[in-house]
Amino acid sequence: MDTSERLVESLERLGVERIFGYPGGRVIELFDDLPESTIELVRPRDEREASVMAEMHGRLTGEPGVLAGQGPWVGSLGLIGQMEARLASSPMVAITEASERGNYSTIAPYQQSRGDYGGLELPKILDAVTKEHWFPRTPTETIRSVQLAFKHAVAGRPGPTAVILDGDAITRDYSDDVLPPVWDEETQTRTWKAAPTPQDVAAAVEALEGAVRPVIVAGNGVHASGAYDELQETAEAYNAAVVTSYLGKSTFPETHHLAGGVIGSFGHEGANQLVSEADVLLVVGCRMNPMDTNWQAPEFIRPDEQTIIHADIDPRNAGWVYPADVGLIGDAAESLRELVASGGNETDWAADRAQTARESFTAPECESDAAPILPQRAVKEIERIVDEDTIVTADSGNNRFWLLNYLQVPAVQTYYGSGGVGGMGWATPAAVSAALATDKHVVGVAGDGGFAMTMTSVETAVEHDVAPTFVVLNDTSLGMVRQMQHGPDDISGVEFHDTDFTRVAEAFGANGIRVETPGELGDALADAKGSGLPTVIDVRIDRDQNMAETLQSSFYASVGGLHE
Repeated sequence: MDTSERLVESLERLGVERIFGYPGGRVIELFDDLPESTIELVRPRDEREASVMAEMHGRLTGEPGVLAGQGPWVGSLGLIGQMEARLASSPMVAITEASERGNYSTIAPYQQSRGDYGGLELPKILDAVTKEHWFPRTPTETIRSVQLAFKHAVAGRPGPTAVILDGDAITRDYSDDVLPPVWDEETQTRTWKAAPTPQDVAAAVEALEGAVRPVIVAGNGVHASGAYDELQETAEAYNAAVVTSYLGKSTFPETHHLAGGVIGSFGHEGANQLVSEADVLLVVGCRMNPMDTNWQAPEFIRPDEQTIIHADIDPRNAGWVYPADVGLIGDAAESLRELVASGGNETDWAADRAQTARESFTAPECESDAAPILPQRAVKEIERIVDEDTIVTADSGNNRFWLLNYLQVPAVQTYYGSGGVGGMGWATPAAVSAALATDKHVVGVAGDGGFAMTMTSVETAVEHDVAPTFVVLNDTSLGMVRQMQHGPDDISGVEFHDTDFTRVAEAFGANGIRVETPGELGDALADAKGSGLPTVIDVRIDRDQNMAETLQSSFYASVGGLHE
């Protein structure tokens, strides 16, 4: 059979339901065989949106999201989603090509990307971002490489992988009669979960059972592992308060009696205080980056005074930032399951302290009826429609920190934010991807800057008959950067023309609503949730509410407030 036909067959055997991509170059051979397959093609308006959709699919489902497109554009526009996948541990496979031109490839033909003199070197570009990449030169290598790409995308710490197709590797006929053989997809892509050693589990249990003030820091690794039940069972077994990193938000219901909120430089003051007061910290699937640790403020986490247990799938991460007393190396679910089975604690400190910490989820501004709408109140209006069957996607910029602080999620897997590489424009295509992958209502929240970058994803939602709600917190500016100014007009490029996003939405075939009061926003959100069409809600917010000044933690301020 044709190699492209065998490739599509392989993707079907691997359980791929949809591919996010844009036709061009040698992937046209792949796209040519998709109509006869069970695989749905989602073709947004460019490779950036496709890459974000693939990344979000992987993050949400735990199965690799597939990006397909021509090499120069997967290696440029399409890097946005791949970078997010690498830093946010989302399984993803890019199937691309080198725009090879046969005998002309050594004399610099148009778009050639295989690395010859006069051309681009796509393998080097993707090597800088992906976990692993393959550059097959024969049909056999193509199929084997795709299998290995899926295997490595989920093995250990998840992330993006890539296969770069080249000339004969996709155009020649495929034969099963080869050595070494190509094994079947199920056999070749099988993976196994790692678990911590009994000695390390025993040491962790001893520390947790002896704790008076135990606190769990849950990170994105809990999402990647799907270890939601195990996290809650561990917290309840050891009566430990639970706080999360930014990427770990919604790994634990923030309404639970042991929930303390989100830590970090623009996180909850109550959650940060919980960590500081702990005598034993159990860190699960969190690398403890500077934003999480208040830039290592000396009074925040103190290894000389606190016992630190670090559970991570990657042994390099355990004890990377802070010296760990115990390392639990393995899948988060496996590590937590061992802790639950091996011990418990009767301390009664956490519940009362967590209740106090949760007061950080609200502020007087959350009840304001002012117009323009205060962003704090806008978030509380969004919170009213968020239940266990809702997913919120949050963009970069001020909007994600308002959401982080004031959106108190009631269940796991209800909130995902751009916080790996943190690119603007993520939330809108991510919302479309989430709507395609689930039957849940999805709310994508972005500032006007981020929304404008990828607003053509609204058209993709219309085309594929899904109906997310897109909330644009509109201050006609790059709000976070504008608020970093020391004086008026101190930084160039921060003001935007006032775009009417409702007319843009209607042009795409969606609903568009402009709101200027909290009551109007509440009504618009309720109406959008029951609508059969995507809805863009253009929310006019108070541009003078300074996010950094309002939300900066006391620990972050103590090290000088190094603005992210």
